[in-house]
Amino acid sequence: MSKWECTVCGYIYDPAEGDSSQDVAPGTAFADLPEDWVCPECGVGKDMFEEMA
Repeated sequence: MSKWECTVCGYIYDPAEGDSSQDVAPGTAFADLPEDWVCPECGVGKDMFEEMA
């Protein structure tokens, strides 16, 4: 699974780690995150993330 980077603050969403601050389990793909999920660092939505090569 790909990592995704916030284009605003540089936070990296790593599917292998999930996001414990928002009860996202490890192994959750970016595409499977809830629509209301936001960057835990700066609060922007999923539309502000880019897939890392």
